[in-house]
Amino acid sequence: MRGDEDISIHSLSLDSLSLTDYENPHDVILEDEGDTEPDAQGKNRIKTVGLRCFSPVSELKLIRKDLSTEELYLQACKLVGVVPVRYFLRNLGSATINLNHHGLGPLGAKALAIALVTDMHTTTLELADNYLLAEGARYLTEMLRANFTIQNLDLSDNHIQSAGAECIAKMLLENISIKSLKLSGSKFAEDDAKWFADAFASNYRVKELDLSHNQFCGRGGEHLGQMIANNDGLEALDLSWNHLRMKGAVAFCAGLKVNTTLKHLDLSFNGFGNEGALALGEALKFNNTLVHLDLNNNRITDEGASLLCKGLEANDTLRVLQMAYNSLTVEGALTFINVVKNTPKTAIEEINICNVLVNENFVQLLELICQEHPSLEVHYGGVGGFIAKKPRKRIDPMKVIQDYLDQRKLRLWDFFRNIDKDGTMRVPVVDFRKAVQQSSIPLEKFQIEELIQRLDRDRTGIVDYRGLADTRKQMMRDHRRQLRKVESRQKKEKQKSDRILKTFESAVEAVTPRSSMIISPGAAKEDSSGLQPFSATPLSSWHHIIMSNSSRYSVNNMSSEHVHLPMIGNPSSSPGMRSYSQPNLFASIPKPSTSKPASAQGMHSRSNPSVSSSKLSPTANLTRSRPALNTEPTSKTKVKGKKKTKKRKEKI
Repeated sequence: MRGDEDISIHSLSLDSLSLTDYENPHDVILEDEGDTEPDAQGKNRIKTVGLRCFSPVSELKLIRKDLSTEELYLQACKLVGVVPVRYFLRNLGSATINLNHHGLGPLGAKALAIALVTDMHTTTLELADNYLLAEGARYLTEMLRANFTIQNLDLSDNHIQSAGAECIAKMLLENISIKSLKLSGSKFAEDDAKWFADAFASNYRVKELDLSHNQFCGRGGEHLGQMIANNDGLEALDLSWNHLRMKGAVAFCAGLKVNTTLKHLDLSFNGFGNEGALALGEALKFNNTLVHLDLNNNRITDEGASLLCKGLEANDTLRVLQMAYNSLTVEGALTFINVVKNTPKTAIEEINICNVLVNENFVQLLELICQEHPSLEVHYGGVGGFIAKKPRKRIDPMKVIQDYLDQRKLRLWDFFRNIDKDGTMRVPVVDFRKAVQQSSIPLEKFQIEELIQRLDRDRTGIVDYRGLADTRKQMMRDHRRQLRKVESRQKKEKQKSDRILKTFESAVEAVTPRSSMIISPGAAKEDSSGLQPFSATPLSSWHHIIMSNSSRYSVNNMSSEHVHLPMIGNPSSSPGMRSYSQPNLFASIPKPSTSKPASAQGMHSRSNPSVSSSKLSPTANLTRSRPALNTEPTSKTKVKGKKKTKKRKEKI
């Protein structure tokens, strides 16, 4: 490239690379040798060479076979205006390429993607902390539509954000090679989780997914619960540092209840709290695949530990439980080891409570349990803890006297008359003290003095019956008030637990739309746009039916908006966009799926096994969710009509 024939780097499109009228055929990628022709000066010039690595895969040009990956990368760097990474050039041909912390940026990712389109050696690509942004993620995902060699991809800490999440989700619908995907610290928001929920509903090849250090929060927890409920491939999932609390934690646990493949789950640093522990305990009662559970630093107290242990009592697969840096004491530690002691079928081999100080009773009990379970390892903080003793409840001395009288079926007047020998209803304090001490009433000396101070407030030295009766009335009022407080607190705690469990059950029904469909009463009516679709209950609305104006059946995956993704394969096989949450039930003749990858085929075979080549009747597909209309009512009306005619004839 020389003089006026040079092409400015700034004039290159970031969506596609195209070269026109270059002099040196070795400076560009050629389709074949016939793409050059001599110009007026006898120099070989390129007529038109298209390098469209970032257009649809079906339009990808074949590159020249004698051009190596190194030469291709150098030319791509020259075209986009970036400095080549020598580490990448030195490690070409190796199975693992580690380019973490190299500051590639979006354009560096573009040059790298061009070189890796046809690479057949690299299986692990690590690009963490390169500030790729959504633009760089788009280049890499387009490359992965054509490259089926890369199996492990690390894009952590690259500020990919929402646009990048969409690109990655669409790529996962087509890619059939990636098994491990790390997207930690990508600045994903709550609604970005729906992209992964839709993608992993059909992608069963990714086994390890890292979405830690994002901000999915409540709504994100709902989408992630839907994701693990519909996915049958993930085995390891990292969701630490994602603010999954309250409603989001409960919704995620609902998805965990019906999941059948997840083995390693990291939920640390999310603030689950006791509410999340309750939902997680309910999920563990039914989940029979989870092996490793990390709940470090989740604000779980001793109460939450007991709720979680209710699920562990019914679980026989969990082996490792991480509970460090929660608000646990010796009582919580004893709860965990007692589960191992009292559950013969438990599989727990390791419990981590490394910040909890235990006492001697805990150590002795642990030694006894380890004799029955030799493989059990419990990591605790050391010996020196104690069980906090609750302060001794203050007992009203008047209540003690009243209980004493009730047991013997005596009246207060009978008690006072035995002291008042003169019958004046007034006795000296000395006589009252002496009489109470000589009686069998279980009162301590300080309690007697406390009662006398209440009866003789004016320090007159006299105790009268009226003051004693008034003191008893006040005691009864205080006692009833205290009972109401206790009952109210217990009622609120029960209501809270019931509300969490009800929300959990609703979430379980919502994350399993395949088995529980709800049809709106007007779903079978026709209008100008055709049949109205039915929708599965979305998780975000908690069993609220959302109707759509689309002419196809579709399932709302945890959002009131339909998520439409492009067709996999030949775009001409469908007249428009298509939702991958449910197959098209109105297609008259299914199109051949010659260009679809295995992941998409697996999705359609799983979600719509009954689709045939003939035209499908909409009512035939609804028989599982709604029974067919019965014709008996019409016959009954006819019978009633005949009876009326008979009555009229008799009258005549």
